[in-house]
Parts: sequence; C-alpha cells; structure tokens
Amino acid sequence: MRHFLHSSLCVLVTLAPLAALAGGSELSGQVRGYTISRQSADAGPLAQANALQPGTAAVDASTTTLQTELRGDTTLGPVSLHASATAQVQQADGAGNSTRGTVQEAYAASGLGAWQWSAGKKVVSWDVGYGFRPNDLVQQEVRRTLVTEPLEGRPLVMAEHFDADTAWSLVWVNPTEERSASGAREAALAARAYWRAGAVDWHGFAHQGQHTGSSVGAAVSWVASDALELHASLRGDESSRRQWLIGGTWTAESQLSLLAEAWHDDTALTNAQWSAWTARNQALPLGLARGVPTAAVAGALASQARAFSTASNLRQDNVFLRLSWQHERWQPALDVLYAPADQGFITTLSVLWTGEHIKLEVGLRAHGGPESAIARQLPVQRQGYVVATWAF
Repeated sequence: MRHFLHSSLCVLVTLAPLAALAGGSELSGQVRGYTISRQSADAGPLAQANALQPGTAAVDASTTTLQTELRGDTTLGPVSLHASATAQVQQADGAGNSTRGTVQEAYAASGLGAWQWSAGKKVVSWDVGYGFRPNDLVQQEVRRTLVTEPLEGRPLVMAEHFDADTAWSLVWVNPTEERSASGAREAALAARAYWRAGAVDWHGFAHQGQHTGSSVGAAVSWVASDALELHASLRGDESSRRQWLIGGTWTAESQLSLLAEAWHDDTALTNAQWSAWTARNQALPLGLARGVPTAAVAGALASQARAFSTASNLRQDNVFLRLSWQHERWQPALDVLYAPADQGFITTLSVLWTGEHIKLEVGLRAHGGPESAIARQLPVQRQGYVVATWAF
C-alpha cells in the first residue's frame, strides 16, 4: 500500500501542470492496470549464455503496471494548446518498484483559411498498413506490441493545407536533436500529399534524413465494397533498399473480419546474414573445448541478441493474418505473423470486452516453428497478459 500511495502521488505531481493548463477547457484521461507474464526461451543465444553462466544476459521479466494518462485541450485566442502525459509505477519480478512520468504530447496549433500549423511534441502517424508501415516517416511507431501503450510524439514543426479532396503536410521532425541521433530521433524533413478520387485514397511521401538520406514512397487504399477494402504501400531510398506491403480487409455483415497482409523489408537482415548468425551461435560454444573462458563464451553469445533489434522486422518477407469478430461488447481476435524463409511464426489470441467507461482484455502470445526459426530464438517465447482500463 505504501508503494501504491507513493506512486499515485508521483502521478499527481507529474500531471498537475497539465490539469492546470486544461482547467476550464477539456480534460479527459484513463487509469489502466495490467500484468504481463513472460516465459523465457529455452533456445537461442541468450538462453545459451545464461545456461553457461547464469545472469549473463538480462531477459524481460514478468511485470505488473499501474498507469495514469491525462489529456487536456484549451485555447488562447487563435492558438489551441494540447497536452497529454502519463505516469506509471511498475513492479518487475525480482526487482523493486520503478516510477516514470512521460509527456506524450505538448503542442500549439493554429490556422488561417485552409492552412494550419503546429509546433511542439506531437504524434503524427502516416501510411495505410496494419502489421507494417513503410511510410510511417515521422512517428515510426512500433507495430504489433503485446499491450497497446500511449504513443509518445516527436518534437516537430508542421504546416498543413486542406481542401475538400486533398491535404498537404510538411514536417520538420526532431529539429533540436543532435546530429548523431538516429532512428525515430533522427532530424529530418518529411512531406505527405493526399488526394481522394471517389472510393480511392492516394498518398505520396518524401523524406530527407540526417543519416538515412532521401527516400520517396506511395500508398493507396481502396474501399471496393461495403465488405472489402484493399491497400498497398511502397517506399524506396537512395541505397536501393525497398519496403513494400500489400493487403486487404474483408468484413461480413456479422462483423466477422479478416485482415491479410504480406510485406517485404530490405532493411531487415538477409537470409544469408541470418544463416551466418546461426552458424556463429553453433560455433561459439565449441570454444570451451579449446580453453576459452566460460564468461567470454557466454558474453559473446549474449551479444548475438543485437541482431534482433537491427530492424523493425526480423525477416525480410512476412505474411500476417488477423481474424476478429465484433459481437456486442465482445471482440475476440486471433492473429499470426509468419516468416516463409524459416517457417517461424508468432501467434496472438486475445479477447476484449468494452463497457461504457471500462475495458477488459486478456491475451496470450506464443512463438513457434522449427528449432532453427528466428522466432524460436527470441529471449521470450510465451507471454500472457491481462489489462483493465477505466476512462474518465
């Protein structure tokens, strides 16, 4: 109870300035608690490292989290202000409580005629895919997370122009970041053009990054009928790396829905690189017979896990299927991410119940395939979760 009260106080202290900002205007938020139970893998480089020398490599532990999110909007003359923040306390198995406060968004916006501008920290998500988004150039959101977390915006300055059928956006993202910053923190210019032609939405994209250089992309979404939607996305850069996705969603009158997508990502490791990685995992333990210290072998195996975070996809080619059914307040869902190159797969089963102000969700994620599949080498093989959310 003492830890709970302390953490609740941290939440209030973190979000009090936001509440003051939104006083007399609009204020909303949610309180969410969730538990994630994780089972470590018995295969893969981290499992090998810890088997040789326990504690060599840290593996994500089971956690219980209490999280509060507050959102506020107000206006000062022609300028509107928006801010959102979260504060949380988390208990991990084998560790003490940790608390954290994060400002998700804090930006000012205004407009004149068809033009609008905004500046500050803001979530700007682009592209049309579900499992993968090649042209999500600003937010660069991590997709298919086990538990959906509030997105943390990027520092940016953005100008937009709208009319009945078109929209244009120009974004200077991470303008204050150091030149060495990379990934989602890279300083860059990004642009999007959108136009609607009947039942078809067309998108064009351009990006100029401090380190990644130039890239261009395009996307399309077509509502073919009341039951069928089709979409595709393509991006290429000056290094001749390509990312593409094609997919569609079919929805029956009973609200049974099937989403199918396939994509390719040249930024992920190639089949040859993964084969060399696997060969190294097999060769490293042989050093023990030649007198290489156990700690050195264990450390080398643990370092192999860096390959898992090289790109947003493990394999270059992927297939994703998601079957869901909306029935009154219930929504069960089953999805599978499959890698044809090694026949590995990640399956997630979930059930969501939505009330007036309360949502409850339970789910299970498991990795499968042959022992050589990369999905089987990941540090965590099974995860179960329970989430309860109260919105106000």
